[in-house]
Amino acid sequence: MPLTRKAYRAAILHSIADPAEVGIEASYEYFEDGLLVVDGGKISALGHASELLPTLPADIEIEHYQDALITPGFIDTHIHFPQTGMVGAYGEQLLDWLNTYTFPCESQFGDKAHADEVADIFVKELLRNGTTTALVFGSVHPQSVNSLFEAAEKLDLRMIAGKVMMDRNAPDYLTDTAESSYVESKALIERWHGKGRLHYAVTPRFAPTSTPEQLTLAGQLLTEYTDLYMQTHISENLKEIEWVKELFPERKGYLDVYDHYKLLGERSVFAHGVHLCDDECARLAETGSAISFCPTSNFFLGSGLFNLPMAEKHKLNVGLGTDVGGGTSFSLLQTLNEAYKVMQLQGARLSPFKSLYLATLGGARALRLEDKIGNLQPGSDADFLVLDYNATPLLSYRLKQANNIAETLFVLMTLGDDRTVQQTYAAGALVHQR
Repeated sequence: MPLTRKAYRAAILHSIADPAEVGIEASYEYFEDGLLVVDGGKISALGHASELLPTLPADIEIEHYQDALITPGFIDTHIHFPQTGMVGAYGEQLLDWLNTYTFPCESQFGDKAHADEVADIFVKELLRNGTTTALVFGSVHPQSVNSLFEAAEKLDLRMIAGKVMMDRNAPDYLTDTAESSYVESKALIERWHGKGRLHYAVTPRFAPTSTPEQLTLAGQLLTEYTDLYMQTHISENLKEIEWVKELFPERKGYLDVYDHYKLLGERSVFAHGVHLCDDECARLAETGSAISFCPTSNFFLGSGLFNLPMAEKHKLNVGLGTDVGGGTSFSLLQTLNEAYKVMQLQGARLSPFKSLYLATLGGARALRLEDKIGNLQPGSDADFLVLDYNATPLLSYRLKQANNIAETLFVLMTLGDDRTVQQTYAAGALVHQR
């Protein structure tokens, strides 16, 4: 099959470093009239159109976008695929919300037809919102993961997912056992991990729903295969933290439960971390673990405000998560709108360039995939978006008043949503067109 080479011309912006470490100016590259060259699903060149155009063959196809911005594809580091059907469920905090809405909704995913239907809706919704990579919770049923990976494989998406492990403190219809969760996870790893652009994540739901035996086996899986991910929840809600103390009185705290069962590491991502202390942030950073910051769901479930400056102080990797269905939008633009408010309420600032970093390169670093996704450096996978400055009448009018790329970016993150995403590309292929 001949390699397909194509160029895309527009304003182009990507993160190249964390603004908290290098300062804002050194954290990004912006080309007002830029050119992105894609060859065989990878980025082969990036730069100013005036410099790159003379180097290209005369017959290369060039797609030219007016009033648009090309960015890397967004990376969602925490989302629940089986909760798609209950997003926007009214009026509960975390533990009641799980029992009232989440568990009944997740019970349906043993059925292949249902899992396939929701996987199709879920993947289309991600791409419509410009999310090209996600770290995804399945349900307790292996079928949920098979359906999701089948849908992702058809489009050659880079996706990470795992079957939930949950052997206590949940309805009988939704629990596995320590042994069955190990065997079923192993079978899914053998089938999917490393196939195309797919990766597997060992997924104990959270400490209260796993016995010590199950957590031990989750840790064992991580030693049996290379480059596996581990995803779970931590310190989201104050009642949840108290519950963990009751269930594991012998441990120092919530993080220590996971640490004891050898679940911290370079591909371990802990969702929320709203109520972490300094020592826990230091330990996460020391082990190379990451946090997924989920502002929309933290507001929606009344969980609290994530302390991003504390995470930055410890050089802890942080990505962004929509946390659908606790979060109410698949849009990482909308999620950044909420993240800005979380910082404002704590008297802190969130610059648009730090926001861009969290949604792209920060997420890639949290997932240890920064050599493949999260930026537009030559050699990276060609996962990128075209954001339309004229997506809505208000956005169009507002952006005409913007004086620089910082202001433009901030307006996109406060007024933008799925309508702003004109096109989504994954591995160089057009996978969504508005």
